[in-house]
Amino acid sequence: MNPTTASPVLSSSTISGDKVVNRNGDDLGDIKDLMIDVDNGRVAYAVLEFGGIFGLGSKLFAVPLSAMELDAENHRFIFDQSKEALENASGFDKDHWPNFSDRAWGAAVHSHYGVRPYWE
Repeated sequence: MNPTTASPVLSSSTISGDKVVNRNGDDLGDIKDLMIDVDNGRVAYAVLEFGGIFGLGSKLFAVPLSAMELDAENHRFIFDQSKEALENASGFDKDHWPNFSDRAWGAAVHSHYGVRPYWE
C-alpha cells in the first residue's frame, strides 16, 4: 500500500453480502453483518454465514475482522481457513447469537483464529 494513502474505509452495507474465500479460492460463505464495539469505535467481528443451501441449514460464525484480508479487486474477503476448520469451529444459529460483549468468549474466538483480540 502506498504510504500516502490510508487503509480502505467501507460502509457496512458495502461489506454485507461480500463473499469470503480461503487462499485456495474455496467459498467460505458471505458476510451477513458486522458487530461494532461502540465504546472502542471498532468493527469487532464480521458475522460469516457458511453452509446450507439458500440459507437453510447454514451456520453463523463470529470472525475477527483482523483475521480476514480485503481483496478489493474481486470485492471479497480472504479468510485463511479451510472449509473443514470452519465446519468444526464454534458457531451459532440465527436465533441464538452469542454475547459479543463477553471478553472471555471474544478471547476464545480470537485465539481460535490465531489473531490478537482487538481490545488489547
